[in-house]
Amino acid sequence: MSQQVLVTEMAHHSPTLNTVLMVEDVLKNTGELISVAKLKRKLPRKVMHQTLLRILDYLQMSGKIIIGTKGILWIFAERKELDALIKRGTEL
Repeated sequence: MSQQVLVTEMAHHSPTLNTVLMVEDVLKNTGELISVAKLKRKLPRKVMHQTLLRILDYLQMSGKIIIGTKGILWIFAERKELDALIKRGTEL
């Protein structure tokens, strides 16, 4: 039984940092709702479907994207964008 679990866990491919950054970059620069199929076509290199799903799960758990029924949307605001919003905001 434990050998089956070990084989199943080893079958999963973990994405490299470069692959995660590549997917982040495409999602960030798209600026609109995008489907998984369209995301795959926009990536500069091919990524295995399971690997892409693991990356998307990670990005969703870290609060950078939202995955809905119509697609994926980048929602993470970088610090410089937050600083600009704070400067324009009203102080309470």
